[in-house]
Amino acid sequence: MPASDDGRVRGARCLVTGGAGFIGSHLVEGLIGAGAAYVHAVDDLSLGREENLAGVLGRDDVDLTVADAADEGRLRALCGGRPFDLALHLAVIPLPHSLAHPRENVDRNIAMTTAVCELLRAGVVRRLVHFSSSEVYGTARTVPMAEDHPLRPHTPYAAAKAASDLVALGYHTTFGLDVTVVRPFNTYGERQNDAAYAGLIPAVVRLVQSGEPVVIDGDGRQSRDMTYVSDTVAGAIAVAAADGLTGRTFNLGRGTDHPVEEMVRIVLDEMGASEHPVVHGPARPGDVRRLVADVSAARRAVGYAPRVGLREGLARTVDWYAARAAMAATAR
Repeated sequence: MPASDDGRVRGARCLVTGGAGFIGSHLVEGLIGAGAAYVHAVDDLSLGREENLAGVLGRDDVDLTVADAADEGRLRALCGGRPFDLALHLAVIPLPHSLAHPRENVDRNIAMTTAVCELLRAGVVRRLVHFSSSEVYGTARTVPMAEDHPLRPHTPYAAAKAASDLVALGYHTTFGLDVTVVRPFNTYGERQNDAAYAGLIPAVVRLVQSGEPVVIDGDGRQSRDMTYVSDTVAGAIAVAAADGLTGRTFNLGRGTDHPVEEMVRIVLDEMGASEHPVVHGPARPGDVRRLVADVSAARRAVGYAPRVGLREGLARTVDWYAARAAMAATAR
């Protein structure tokens, strides 16, 4: 997408919940690159890290507040009497947490969304881009999966995300508020959490680095539409910058899916560890068998065109984790 397509982002004051997290930190950088006048990141640092924002913190136009995104009063105070033009809501309690703590996961995810919607209703925020998840669809019933694919969440997390989408769109319908929903498909890349609730790629890298066997949940033939983080961010910013998208939902993916076992083998190859032991464990409860996005709506609306293929993206990601491990070893 052309760099000039910054529309309503250029000169905007932006609030990013989950802004020190994986996607959130890349989004903060992307907003600044698109000409935002000011970006305030909010994160409770339960999974996010201040170091994720090291490249932009210290600038006059970027701030980080450590806070719970469900704390509406705290969020209101951040505007300092000057409304935010745009809020991008990424704060989330992740899927694996919901397998052990389902009620807490559902309650907190919906509460964070409602708090941000209340900011919009109060005029503290003028526009909201709400981040959903491809997990709301469940296993593909039609391929590719368009935005009107039935919502069939398999896990409490997925149900909470589906409910949060309906909450955000309900605020739009009831109160006439400016709300747009984006649904990223399986974003991966640098800075993805590799500790508690780690995603597939960082989990594989960590296990190889520690000399432990890589464990694939189930048969490994479950497939995902893997989307490199720069493509997810570019799509989200293009949607945020465009006029006339209020009340709509947009998938952000690549439109192709790959089996988990294939992705594991690519990561091992990129790490020079093709002979590393791989074992299969039990299937994860509620695991989705197939996700593959239809991104034609985003392509028509904002020219969304993902650029980074799977092998290139995985190579970049592996290189980043390798460099970080080398720096940590040097520091010891």
